[in-house]
Amino acid sequence: MKKSNIVITVPEGLCPFLKTEVELLGLPIKSVSATSLITEGTSNDAMKLNLHIRTGHHVLLQIAAFRCSDAEELYKELSTIPWETIIPSNEYLSVVSNVRNDTIRDSRYANLRAKDAIVDRIQTRKGRRPDSGPERTGAVVSLFWRENRCTVYLDTSGEVLSKRGYRHIPLGAPMQETLAAGVFMAGNLKAGENFVNPMCGSGTLAIEAALALSNRVPGLARQNFGFFHLLGFDMKAWEEMKREAKTKVLRTIPSKIVATDKNEKAIEAACKNAQTAGVEQLISFEVCDYAQTPVPPAPGVVILNPEYGMRMGEESDLIDTYRGIGAFLKKNCRGYLGGVFTANTSLAGQIGLKAKRKIPFFSGKIECRLYEYDLY
Repeated sequence: MKKSNIVITVPEGLCPFLKTEVELLGLPIKSVSATSLITEGTSNDAMKLNLHIRTGHHVLLQIAAFRCSDAEELYKELSTIPWETIIPSNEYLSVVSNVRNDTIRDSRYANLRAKDAIVDRIQTRKGRRPDSGPERTGAVVSLFWRENRCTVYLDTSGEVLSKRGYRHIPLGAPMQETLAAGVFMAGNLKAGENFVNPMCGSGTLAIEAALALSNRVPGLARQNFGFFHLLGFDMKAWEEMKREAKTKVLRTIPSKIVATDKNEKAIEAACKNAQTAGVEQLISFEVCDYAQTPVPPAPGVVILNPEYGMRMGEESDLIDTYRGIGAFLKKNCRGYLGGVFTANTSLAGQIGLKAKRKIPFFSGKIECRLYEYDLY
């Protein structure tokens, strides 16, 4: 099976964790940037990445690269690719692009010309052209065009991989699943250590912890991937990958996972999301204030994600909350590694503890930090 470059896009701050994941899957690391990682593999390797990785957003399989100065040359070059052997004529097609070229003012025009080239070629060869539109629910072609150089990929993920398929009730300002996975990984929880998540909201961080601790790969809950809609999709290999992954899932774990929130509706949503994810039996949910969270005996990791004073609460109203978090960590969590995830540096200073690390992350475009504390 032919090998190609595989580019995995990743939110800023998560690439170190993605690198570890790719290495554990036995794939080479060719290069790493703030928002992407390049490895090499076959289309089946791309399927494996979609099934297993927790922190990446899109798995892009390279199929062509060429010199291209303007939109008409783009059309011409794309017309030489045998799309009729890649995309079914009765499929739904979406084209996305990242363009920096002086002749292109709007990337949507590049998308349009690329789409025309693809469907015109398929129409000529097969007598029918695929439907097309913006949704990433079918076959997805991705262009990366810089000046006079264009690289063409098949987005084997389709929709972003953070859409695991379990979070049906997100509530307000939820932490994205890939970000939650990275924040949990940053805690470096050891086997048998407990994980405590006060202020759990709709439960994303606790659910990602349960998925990781039980070896349940995130792609098992997804019902759709971009590679499902390509000619040559190896259904037998895909089913075997899933079967092998399921054999490694742990029904019980030695760690205790505790998640609390004072909002009864949040806990109700978190329970339903955990049930959809298949990990509800691994998490102890409770309605209570963060300060009353039942903390199992150390060792373990405790992570809180309080409001930032930007989207949900005003900063002045949160000073007492952050001071209270510091008191809770000092009094109730001795022997734990403490973590507070926030975008507000001034409020973080109200915690009153000396952070041993301040790990940078991004929640969307908001720069955040995971403040880590040794709680002796």
